[in-house]
Amino acid sequence: MNNNKFNKNEGNILDNTFKKYNLCDEIIKALDGIGYSKPSDVQSKVIPEILTGKDVVVKSQTGSGKTAAFGIPLCEKTLWEDSKPQTLILTPTRELAIQVKEELTNIGRFKRIRAVAVFGKQPFSDQARELKQKTHIVVGTPGRVFDHIDRGTLDISNIKHLVIDEADEMLNMGFIDQVRDIINTLNKNRQTMLFSATIPEEIMGLCKMYMNNPVNVEIKAQKLITDNINHELYRFEEFYKLDNLSKLLISEVPETAVIFCKTKENVDKVFENLNKKGYSVNKIHGGMLQKDRLEVMDKFKKGNFKILVATDVAARGIDVEGITHVINYDLPVEKEAYVHRIGRTGRAGAKGKAISFVNQYEDRLLDMIQEYIGFKIPVVGEIAEVSKEKRDEAIKALKSRPKVKKEKAKVINKNITKIYLNGGKKKKLRAGDFVGAISRIEGITAEDIGIIDVQDTVSYVDILNGKGNKVIEGLKNSTIKGKKLRVEKARR
Repeated sequence: MNNNKFNKNEGNILDNTFKKYNLCDEIIKALDGIGYSKPSDVQSKVIPEILTGKDVVVKSQTGSGKTAAFGIPLCEKTLWEDSKPQTLILTPTRELAIQVKEELTNIGRFKRIRAVAVFGKQPFSDQARELKQKTHIVVGTPGRVFDHIDRGTLDISNIKHLVIDEADEMLNMGFIDQVRDIINTLNKNRQTMLFSATIPEEIMGLCKMYMNNPVNVEIKAQKLITDNINHELYRFEEFYKLDNLSKLLISEVPETAVIFCKTKENVDKVFENLNKKGYSVNKIHGGMLQKDRLEVMDKFKKGNFKILVATDVAARGIDVEGITHVINYDLPVEKEAYVHRIGRTGRAGAKGKAISFVNQYEDRLLDMIQEYIGFKIPVVGEIAEVSKEKRDEAIKALKSRPKVKKEKAKVINKNITKIYLNGGKKKKLRAGDFVGAISRIEGITAEDIGIIDVQDTVSYVDILNGKGNKVIEGLKNSTIKGKKLRVEKARR
């Protein structure tokens, strides 16, 4: 693998591609597969600084491409041979932890980088089992990360890189003391990166105390809100909001929409109303089981349904392709949340629409939001009436699934087959045993073997380069460490 250092003088010919950073072939191949052709503003400023080992403080809005800004150089710097975690990434929410883990898994796919996400409301023992295996990158929420460090299930002796993501949100959620506790357990000789939409005084204090001459990078947003979003405001008394939401959906017919409510009770009420009509709808809020929330977000990303009804738990850092409408059924209590909510639409150059309902008690909230964003949201008098024919067409569309969404992972995994074997640690099998057996198959080398997950009674192995069927056939006629195992394409 190519581990050349970044050369600041190189790259005039390739100025607008990732190749100017001298990244290894495996990372470039993954970026091509994901569809990343040229660096965003934050990526072009941050990647070279991280590659040269500097601490960085990055002030950048959500949706600017910052996950890849630290993910690309950290995957490049990861040594595959080391079994202990080399990078720790702290995020304020479980949803963001999963998203970051998925993004880094995709970037590091061909380098066989294994990232693990740890967070609350998920069995501790399952995470501890995952962390026992070769793990390069750990992403997690502060409370659960500290629990793993405290109980000795997360080995931090080899952590060379620390990322604090969405630092201002950590502060808002009261996690800063936990972040300090974690930092105090880590090696002093490490590279630290902090990313935040805003840098309040307490975050600045954190940087001064724990960072070594950091490079400050500020990505100046042209505006707080992109010109790609069209804003509308409707005034209704609270009692009439539900009926007007139905009228609005028939008038607008969104391809994909998120409807935000400020309480889980309102999420349930709106969801039940739309679900009874047979619309393609699902919901997410903090009162749901973690596994159900993850399943709903996964289905939304894949395009399994058209409308997501959500509390602000889904507002920050969730990147779902092709959201055409954001509807604020309730105005958010915090003015910043308006920007985070509507930032789900109008992404990557696409057009979007942000529609807000305001009841008779919300004028003060509206004034705060309008002062923050710097303009008055245009008030629309009435929701446009539609003909019976258009109404029937709209209802049919609202009941149908949206267009299938392009998944980054699906594109990059096209030539990767996950295989299942019915043997694991209890049969004294280790990752090296699988590498040895698979490498003996004619036409297969160690380069064709991806991430290996050895569990107690079963194991999973990623086979790269379209050679999955060949490996399955080869293993059916051979033994692993003298044991005959059942092998098939994994169903998960």
